Amino acid sequence: MKFLWSTLRVKNLDASIRFYEEILGLSVSRRFASGSGSEIAFMGGAGDTEIELIADAEGRETNVGSDISWGFEVDSLDDKMALLTEKKIAYEDPRSPNASIRFIFFSDPDGMRIQFAEHLE
Repeated sequence: MKFLWSTLRVKNLDASIRFYEEILGLSVSRRFASGSGSEIAFMGGAGDTEIELIADAEGRETNVGSDISWGFEVDSLDDKMALLTEKKIAYEDPRSPNASIRFIFFSDPDGMRIQFAEHLE
């Protein structure tokens, strides 16, 4: 079994795509119209787990729980914090529960918690 994708309903597909491209460096692997006025975009790389973004014509609010997040490994947490600051995206103070990792949390345009983690060893 392989984990293929995680789905998030978004209010504005174009804004979400921009966020995931600019902040996470993901690219759209495919984008298409779906039934009932919905549009879907998959973001990620070939063979990687992808993020599926779904927007409907009504622009419904997204209901994202606070107990879920998506984690991404980064080469430099300091570089990513600088990028978030430049883009005026608030993030929590860095945490380091042990000597081998340091991470931060922030939210995407629809409230999905994102984690950037840097392995220190």
